[in-house]
Amino acid sequence: MNILILSDGRMGHLNQSIAFAKHLGAHYEIVPVRFTFKVCKLLSYLLDQCNIYTPKLFTLGDTLDKKFDLIVCAGSSTYYAAKTLSKMLGIKSVTMMLPQSYRYDFDLIFAQSHDHPPKQANIITIPANFSYVEPKGLFTPKNKSIGVIIGGNNAHFKMDKERIKHQLDSVFETYKGYEIAVTTSPRTPKEIEELLKSYPFAYSVIFSQNKINPIADFLHHCEVVFITIDSTSMISEAISYGTSCIEILPLSENKNNKFFTLSQNLENEGYVHLYDGSLGHKNKKIDFKHYAQRVNA
Repeated sequence: MNILILSDGRMGHLNQSIAFAKHLGAHYEIVPVRFTFKVCKLLSYLLDQCNIYTPKLFTLGDTLDKKFDLIVCAGSSTYYAAKTLSKMLGIKSVTMMLPQSYRYDFDLIFAQSHDHPPKQANIITIPANFSYVEPKGLFTPKNKSIGVIIGGNNAHFKMDKERIKHQLDSVFETYKGYEIAVTTSPRTPKEIEELLKSYPFAYSVIFSQNKINPIADFLHHCEVVFITIDSTSMISEAISYGTSCIEILPLSENKNNKFFTLSQNLENEGYVHLYDGSLGHKNKKIDFKHYAQRVNA
């Protein structure tokens, strides 16, 4: 199978499409797409409702000079182009997220449960974002180990140094004698990075200084992995691979956001535990390959 992946340049979106292709064992090519002008996006909503599709609204970063069996996309800047190319090339269209503001008439839609998708034959509800995890050999502990994954600020959360310190103190107190590893993200604030440096981690990655990603290795080796609540992609990775129990570290008391809704849904289904000082011992994993194969149904 040869898959055409449309990219809006956002790695969180693109990685879901790549994960889908990898779970199918398919060859894929990534082609950037953007609207020709800003107004074209607004126009695409109207034309989509009228079932009118034209390539004049968008531009592709590469020429489509090969034959594809499937077109896959994620992100609002890709949906109209995917529908248009699907019709032009005569191939099925798949979107990795609920295409809000557009008609839900893709051949297949994977929609996260926290988006409350409608019940339709072409919509498959999944608990989290598609992920494909491959250990890289970056972290290999010699003894029992614990992983800590620290994200950063976003539109819903601002990291509280004292809260993070309290959570880290609890982890180190609970897991005396373990190798405790930590990694940060591109969004981690400097003051949180400095806080992390004050702890005796057996393994530490400060992403701003060392741009590697050992998360897959944490999931492969660690007994428990703690993850801050601010990243749906990191949480999705954690529930799709390995045997680690997953503890979600809350960043505030705010429960009116998609991150808390996602985490609470996953906790109810046995995938994670919202850390409150106690341990939930939740390590259920989702089989994304099983979901991906639904495209052949």
